[in-house]
Amino acid sequence: MLQVLFGDPNEKKVTRYTGLVNQINALGTDIKGLSDKDLQDKTIDLTKKINKSSDFKAILPEAFALVREASFRVLGLRHFDVQLIGGMILHEGKIAEMKTGEGKTLVAILPAYLNSLSGLGVHVVTVNDYLAKRDSEWVGQVPKFLGLSVGLVQEGMTQQQRKDNYSKDITYTTNSELGFDYLRDNMAIMLQDIVQRPFNFCILDEVDSILIDEARTPLIISGAVDSREDKYNRANEISQLLERNIDYDVDEKARNVLLTDNGIIKSEQILNGQDLYDPTNPWAPYLLNAIKAKELFIKDVHYIVKDQEIIIVDEFTGRIMEGRRWSDGLHQSIEAKEYVPIQSETQTLASITYQNFFLLYPKLSGMTGTAKTEEAELDKIYSLEVITVPTHRPMSRKDLPDLIYKNQYAKWRSVADECLDMHTLGRPVLIGTTSVEKSELLSSLLKEYGIPHNLLNAKPENLKREAEIIAQAGRKGAVTIATNMAGRGTDILLGGNASYIARNTITSLLIKGASQNDLSKDQQLKKLFTFLYEKIDSSRITDKELEYKLAIACEKSFTEDRLVITLRAAYQVLVEKYDQLIELERQNVVSIGGLHVIGTERHESRRVDNQLRGRSGRQGDPGSSRFFLSLEDNLLRIFGGDRISNLMDALRVEDDVPIESQLLNNSLESAQKKVEAYYYDARKQLFDYDEVLNYQRQAIYSERRRVLESINLRDWVIQYAETTIFDIAQPSSNQNINRRDYYAQQLKKIEDLLGLPYSLDLDYFLSLSPLEAENFLSKQVRIAYDLKESQIELIEDGLMRELERSFLLQKIDSAWKEHLQSMNALRETIAWRGYGQKDPLIEYKNEAYILFTSMVTNIRHSVTYLIFRSQPILKV
Repeated sequence: MLQVLFGDPNEKKVTRYTGLVNQINALGTDIKGLSDKDLQDKTIDLTKKINKSSDFKAILPEAFALVREASFRVLGLRHFDVQLIGGMILHEGKIAEMKTGEGKTLVAILPAYLNSLSGLGVHVVTVNDYLAKRDSEWVGQVPKFLGLSVGLVQEGMTQQQRKDNYSKDITYTTNSELGFDYLRDNMAIMLQDIVQRPFNFCILDEVDSILIDEARTPLIISGAVDSREDKYNRANEISQLLERNIDYDVDEKARNVLLTDNGIIKSEQILNGQDLYDPTNPWAPYLLNAIKAKELFIKDVHYIVKDQEIIIVDEFTGRIMEGRRWSDGLHQSIEAKEYVPIQSETQTLASITYQNFFLLYPKLSGMTGTAKTEEAELDKIYSLEVITVPTHRPMSRKDLPDLIYKNQYAKWRSVADECLDMHTLGRPVLIGTTSVEKSELLSSLLKEYGIPHNLLNAKPENLKREAEIIAQAGRKGAVTIATNMAGRGTDILLGGNASYIARNTITSLLIKGASQNDLSKDQQLKKLFTFLYEKIDSSRITDKELEYKLAIACEKSFTEDRLVITLRAAYQVLVEKYDQLIELERQNVVSIGGLHVIGTERHESRRVDNQLRGRSGRQGDPGSSRFFLSLEDNLLRIFGGDRISNLMDALRVEDDVPIESQLLNNSLESAQKKVEAYYYDARKQLFDYDEVLNYQRQAIYSERRRVLESINLRDWVIQYAETTIFDIAQPSSNQNINRRDYYAQQLKKIEDLLGLPYSLDLDYFLSLSPLEAENFLSKQVRIAYDLKESQIELIEDGLMRELERSFLLQKIDSAWKEHLQSMNALRETIAWRGYGQKDPLIEYKNEAYILFTSMVTNIRHSVTYLIFRSQPILKV
């Protein structure tokens, strides 16, 4: 009603950018007439303007027009007007919601180029290494062409490589690499070990996936500690003897388990009467984790077993997460369950949540196809406004009503039947499944039906062909099963993707040794490949080097390498050849209805369902989508599927007859909203609690950075020592104690700590006013420090400065590590305060403040003790 009266508020926001779009278009004709060299000189001119005024708005039209022209020259792609709007939204530090296939990757280079002119660096963050590499190599050619530097940070890079790449004008990387590098930088011992520059501007691709889905768990750097392998194995054995709903209850909504009284008694009997909750030898955490591993963490759904190792599967992207582990002993419990080697327990050395990490950027923006459903959270936590960008062509996809079956068997048979029908028609089909297990179940079913298909899930052998599988998923009759479509990054083009086919053909012929029969029909190709075979044989180039050269050949950047030039010529000939074939196939696929998307289960988040649907109907293409569900699916089972099942039984509905009901669809959407609200509360709680720790983290990290950047820390350590001495000389709070005896003891402590060669005069000290006493003690500290310094400098010049830095960093790091353990313990127990009618968060803040001040005092005292009590050994 309000929208009818006042108009669509989103449309009004988008209309604001029309004037700037017109300005960019007006500049297009002049810029089109410039030479490549003139375009590159424009970058230098714009940089000078920014350095003078820092007014990005004044140069935005010219910068965007430059990027659009450079993009057309280098990539053959010219930004649509809606893409220019998306770029402006990102530049303003907002979220641009753009449907799948609208060219978000190309949009990102507009604000990235503009903001990098300041020389402060821009980070473009993707959800995985593959996308970061692809984007830097592909669209990264545009800023390179315009004279800017482009970097890429990936897993496995050396410290120097990371530093070099972070120093570039635009750096592509992943959210996890970026976050872990930040934590590692704040553990660095030397200033030159820091790889990142101060943060400036960040563009997040799949922003909802990073800021919402991944924000449930913090980034943690851990160090190994002694592990209790025997306890994990024993707890796993006990968990197998306990029965669900008798010995323990499972809360699937909260993903938690709780031992019943019966379960506690039974477990303690098995353990020969040991108390599960004995503080000196607790069994409860091990047992609860073992039950969670048994009931809530399923092989080929939440993790896979590869080379005797448990590897987590990301539920939102369907990818394996190498190097990531569940915390608090859960990973070890799953290792015990699967009978693989149990790795050491870990202790947190540094941690940060994605929420607080990305809020470190002065300017943050993001793009995705699905953010509107979460705009309240994005605004509340990150102050990010979501603006929906209209599609370049009208959307023509048909989203068909869900079909709900009584059981899993009937559902999967119907999915297979639908695939067979579509495959027979020649329509390409994309089937989304929620786990590795389900994708392999469907794959085996399609084999029974004799339907050729491609399988894409978290298993490494399938991931290797990811780009190729997705790129060709739009070919006539293609059937593709994928665990999840978030962050796949490759468009599904109807009829196929000529560039991928061309690249794969070259790879097959030159690297995999495929048959050369097709070459004899094309004399131009035959000559090119004859030269390539000769060149490869004579230069003894490795397959890896050839793959690298092929990647360069598929770009349009300048090169003098004859092999790359010939590879590029072969690639372009093949692209032209396949383009003609694909256009005919594309028209055929369009005529029969385009890509059909099948969802096999509703996800907990509506966004993930929308991401799957969004793969069809790209750029105005025809398409359709339908979800096949069963009452045994997790979401329906947890949120009232039994009531619907009873109704179906009462109406005597056959197992293979589906229900198609708007009421049920509304019920499902309501269930999804409940789950989204639950997870939002969990993320909000994590954010609220981590915000307390974040203030402390920033204080410690800035103190640490000052230590690294300071040349001389003498005054710093003297200040620490003075504060420590003042703490010792504080008046006693005990009124009954003898003042003279008390200060005699305290002055003796000060003498011992400072290592003074003389005794302090008690009578003289007692005669001083408080201010005079402070001045007197400060003087003693400086005398003692001068003596200690002269001692140490006899060994080696500059040794005192090195000791100061070493002791400060050592004590800050060890105290922070212990503080994180204390804060974690506090976080786990603070909820009990709620039973005493106290707000746990306020209690947490108060207790955290006490712990922090105690830690800071401990650092000061420890550094003072180490400096003054260090005994130099003079080598003869």
